[in-house]
Amino acid sequence: ALETLKMFEKKDSRVKSAAATNLSFLYYLGNELEQATNYADLAVNSDRYNPAALTNKGNTVFANGDCEKAAEFYKEALRNDSLCTEALYNLGLAYKKLNRIDEALDCFLKLHAILPNSAQVLYQLASIYQVMEDPNQAIEWLLQLISVVPTDPHVLSKLGNLYDTEGDKSQAFHYYCESYRYFPSNIEVIEWLGAYYID
Repeated sequence: ALETLKMFEKKDSRVKSAAATNLSFLYYLGNELEQATNYADLAVNSDRYNPAALTNKGNTVFANGDCEKAAEFYKEALRNDSLCTEALYNLGLAYKKLNRIDEALDCFLKLHAILPNSAQVLYQLASIYQVMEDPNQAIEWLLQLISVVPTDPHVLSKLGNLYDTEGDKSQAFHYYCESYRYFPSNIEVIEWLGAYYID
């Protein structure tokens, strides 16, 4: 894939931008940040209005720890294409990392309107409500999430934990048992179930 895409580097700016965008993404997936950054820069310089190129540039900046600057690239990508879901998702993550929780929530709620059955978006919404110390809302979003991915042991144990925190032992027991059924090696779940049976 890398060799094929490199053949397009010498073409006109739009083709070059598309090839550089894909090369940047491939290097990013391979954790070669320097190469990913070089190709992200080439893609953005070839076509400043390419939302995928701007998103990739934001990703390389984010990976280097500058969430504020990454957020700027994601916002620019969204100005060029308001339905660029990758940029919107990553902007939400950047805001979450920057502890700008209300803005992160706004991003993920917008995404939920576009992608109502996205497991990642539902998980992020639940996670944000947990950070906001609103366990009831977190539980609501996790319940929606298990309707999409009913066999995820991590989500099931998270639900068990939230119900336990809320003092609802029977619901906590149900979700911890379900989590154990799908992944019987999770020590935290085993410990909780052991303590429950002792009680």
